[in-house]
Amino acid sequence: MNSVTGDESLWEKWFPKVYDSLMGPLERRGFGQIRKKLIQKAHGEVLEIGSGTGLNFPFYEHANKVTAIEPEPRMRELSLPRAQSAQVPIDVILAEAEKLPFPDDFFDTVVCTLVFCTIPNPTKALEEIRRVCKPEGHILLIEHVKIEHRFLGQLQEWLTPFWKRLCDGCHLNRNTLHLVKLAGFKVTSVNRYYKDIFLVVEAINKKQSFF
Repeated sequence: MNSVTGDESLWEKWFPKVYDSLMGPLERRGFGQIRKKLIQKAHGEVLEIGSGTGLNFPFYEHANKVTAIEPEPRMRELSLPRAQSAQVPIDVILAEAEKLPFPDDFFDTVVCTLVFCTIPNPTKALEEIRRVCKPEGHILLIEHVKIEHRFLGQLQEWLTPFWKRLCDGCHLNRNTLHLVKLAGFKVTSVNRYYKDIFLVVEAINKKQSFF
């Protein structure tokens, strides 16, 4: 485990408490409806990666059950009231995306919203998602990504070291869509919002089934 300074420990303790407040303006300006529309497509046995404070939980309607993983204990604790009041059963467990404690081919849908920017090893996490998701299972993502603009993209590169420290390891410069394709998922839909900063991605887990 990496050691942290006193300032970093204080920030890690503080960030979960203000996360909803920081997201509030964006959610009210239409992001909440984008989130709701995507989450309502989740069905069957659902895995949510990095569920944070549970902002997605009220929008699950067609899932049999949601298993949500969150590596940050304080975030998990803050999400529990939303899990308890959700329309479908939701379990929230402490786990990391790079080491999912689930069997192969278990989930029908995997949901990831604003999480791949912070995962330390996104390639490994996608390998794990591919493993635990059933063949032809669905992947639903909302992620902010590096902009395909010469100046703004470079600005994201410059800001990322500072931004990572400020926002709990968040990378401004990740090309998550590219990583999803490299992992072997078949992307079926991409919608872009807010000057292409945010992508809503739907994909299918194309892998050979031996059954």
